[in-house]
Amino acid sequence: MPDPSDRDRAISLARALAGDAAFRDALADLIAFPTDASQPDAPLQAYLRHVAHGFLAMGFTTQGYITEGRPFLVASRIEDKTRPTVLGYAHGDTVPGMAGRWAHGRDPWRLSEDADSGHWYGRGIADNKGQMLVNMTAMQAVLSARGRLGFNAHVIIEMGEEIGSPGLRRLCERLKPDLAADLLVASDGPRLDAASPTIFLGARGGASFRLCLKRREGGRHSGNFGGALRNPALELAHALATITTAQGALQVKGWLPDAVPDAARAALAGLTPAGGEIDPDWGAQGLTPAERIHAWNSAEILAFGAGMIAHPVNAIPDMAEAVVQLRYVPGIDDRDLGAALRAHLDAHGFGDVTITPEGPSFRASATPVDHPAARFAAASLGQSHGAAPVVLPSLGGSLPNDIFTELLGLPTIWVPHSYPGCCQHAPNEHLPKALLIQATGLMAGLYWDLGLASKSDLGL
Repeated sequence: MPDPSDRDRAISLARALAGDAAFRDALADLIAFPTDASQPDAPLQAYLRHVAHGFLAMGFTTQGYITEGRPFLVASRIEDKTRPTVLGYAHGDTVPGMAGRWAHGRDPWRLSEDADSGHWYGRGIADNKGQMLVNMTAMQAVLSARGRLGFNAHVIIEMGEEIGSPGLRRLCERLKPDLAADLLVASDGPRLDAASPTIFLGARGGASFRLCLKRREGGRHSGNFGGALRNPALELAHALATITTAQGALQVKGWLPDAVPDAARAALAGLTPAGGEIDPDWGAQGLTPAERIHAWNSAEILAFGAGMIAHPVNAIPDMAEAVVQLRYVPGIDDRDLGAALRAHLDAHGFGDVTITPEGPSFRASATPVDHPAARFAAASLGQSHGAAPVVLPSLGGSLPNDIFTELLGLPTIWVPHSYPGCCQHAPNEHLPKALLIQATGLMAGLYWDLGLASKSDLGL
């Protein structure tokens, strides 16, 4: 029987490594690459070459790929083909740095520390460079403590998640035999809150649409024409108001699931999402805020414009536009979400509003909360933490999780190492140093346990 003190030593070593100056230096090196996915000259391949050195030092083989113009890194360590194989995933690309908008003049591409709060700042520390380094450091601790992982591992690192993961599906199709695995264990997104270790099992889908209503060329004087000429801004505002109720509850029939599954409802009972920064009476009635975010669908207006908002003039605008986004859980027909919106607007008399897809989209997908692999991971984190983790059916946001569940056929376990207040996708992105240390210990415990697990333990 394995000595439980060996597991404890691995966790202690992982925490020590994450608290060491070498971890800080490694994190600083990752952040120093300005890997803004929107910039054509971003050093994406240089970043992957740098990361590859870390995997090579742990006995992995590495291979780079270019698919649909985006670079990828695949790292693999095969110890024993009779043992379970775990697929990992991370992304090294980021949103724009937003230089000049960070507090205290911080450089987004330079790791900095606030001694009073214990927060470390830098673009990508939360999304997703810091989370990847946590997992790599946890693997390093297990290898040092046991001499092996105890399982086989593949890790995919992409450089385009922030722009919709172009090429990831095609890469996985191409490498499907080489990436054969039993489950995905990866880290992205936030915990329920900074203090609560969390597991989520999938991700809501995301699809955005640009709505446009154009009535004429050029504006018309609001005094000479007002009250007798169609105003596309008013018309579009009324069209948008049909998408939800006045309390934000979704009203588009083809965009609504049937019900919250009982297992998901049980898992979410008593949880307060988004760090408590919510309006409890907003959204679908009869559901808790946690159910609305992690087990239901929502529509949001991301942008709405007409005329010259910065310098309005006395003119009826000639056109109005808005971008509407749907976040959705598995269980709806998502083959043509635009058609469902078209039918809804037509039924309400807004047939003149044009609808076009906007930006990247992700499909909804999730592993059931009662899957044995989910229970295994929850038990491992609970043992390491001393209390049960939060288990969420789906991340409120979107990830390319469907590639792993549908194309590769894997149960997916996500263990996030961020928290809702981390300011990802905004100035001042940060993580608490204490969270990084705790998370590294939790992952070392999970990797240790996976190294002892049989496939039947994981429901495989």
